[in-house]
Amino acid sequence: MMVDKKKVWKKLLVAGATVALVAGMGSTLPSAYAGGMIKSDDEYKWISIGMGIRTSFNAKENAAPNGNDYSNTFNINNARIYINGQVHKYIKFTFNTECFTCGQGQVGPGGNSNEFASNQNIGLIDAIGKFEYNQFVNLWVGRTLVPTERGELNGPFYHPTFDGFRTPFFPADNNNGNNAGTFGRDNGVVYFGRVDPGFGHLQYVASVFSGLQGSANTSDSLMYAGRITYNLLNDEFTHENPGYYTAGTYYGGYGDLLAIGLGGQHQKNGAGTSTNKSDFNGIVVDLLFEKVLPDKGVFTVNAEFKDMWAQDKAAFADPNCFCQFSGTSEYVTALYLFPDKIGWGQFQPYGRFTSIDPLNDSSLRQEWEYGVNYIISGFNARISLYGRYGDIETKGFVGPGPQGQSSVFAPGVSGDKVESYHVALQMQY
Repeated sequence: MMVDKKKVWKKLLVAGATVALVAGMGSTLPSAYAGGMIKSDDEYKWISIGMGIRTSFNAKENAAPNGNDYSNTFNINNARIYINGQVHKYIKFTFNTECFTCGQGQVGPGGNSNEFASNQNIGLIDAIGKFEYNQFVNLWVGRTLVPTERGELNGPFYHPTFDGFRTPFFPADNNNGNNAGTFGRDNGVVYFGRVDPGFGHLQYVASVFSGLQGSANTSDSLMYAGRITYNLLNDEFTHENPGYYTAGTYYGGYGDLLAIGLGGQHQKNGAGTSTNKSDFNGIVVDLLFEKVLPDKGVFTVNAEFKDMWAQDKAAFADPNCFCQFSGTSEYVTALYLFPDKIGWGQFQPYGRFTSIDPLNDSSLRQEWEYGVNYIISGFNARISLYGRYGDIETKGFVGPGPQGQSSVFAPGVSGDKVESYHVALQMQY
């Protein structure tokens, strides 16, 4: 691979200018988990509304229409409205929306993917009735995140890096076989709580969801998922995380953390086709380590290992296959948050390695990522500048998008290792 240095410097200059511009925009945003709240005279009755956007500029080697030049695209990755409220001492609710096609390059009437109103598919992503009694017994009912891996429970806004989804998803989204796992949600019920066994803190989560409906699931079986997380040092779940949701860093705000998670998911006839069906099973082990150093800098490590098994390779030949990833994947991310502010925020350089090893005679995919976050106000105002080198996307994109996972792990997939450069902005309230 020959790198055009002039083009690389051009991308970096564009990225640097964008960072300088948006740094001032985010300088007055509030701290994480904020939102506007309306209260009544009853302390247990209130409603809040918030918003979140994530947008990025991306330059990818050989991704222009001519197949030789860098692509140049500005994307709206997420555009969400958050509504939360409480109606009783023990009863709360959540209603969130998402722009489902904003980041997918949907083609408009004139054939231009950037046409106004070509990305108008805004709809429901969360609708949760919450019965929260005490730290031991809590029940969420409706459409919510499937509790399996920390990465999905972070969601796009609470990863330590801008694009945290680089390994295959667990199936979710109750979508009749399309784009499994893209949003990590499903319709069902989740029970969770936490105990303090005397050394550390243990959170437990168990759930039942609709899972795949139709396709291979002719028996209309349900999907089961669960997770336990053991916090050996400070307890992340006594703070501002909603329910059983997580984050990939706390920027040192909760002191030293060491959290080890174990999750699993199962659905009978959860993959394949109606004539070549199989169960879906998956397990994941993940780790969050965060250390506040004597100089008040913060060192953070995220790591994960997933093992999934589903249909055999014969199913990939069927266009109606709900084909899920079978194999192993892992990643490790290391970050360091400098203690001193420069301008409005703190710099946080990082590195990440991702590896995906499919079965079914598909090919190994690996990727290195290096970058720096500029943390203005936690997860509410963050700018990211990063680069990548690898073949994850050239052999089949596994992150959120229209392609899903139906064919990218089929036998015989090939692709070159390429460079890409990105600058991204995240804001929420």
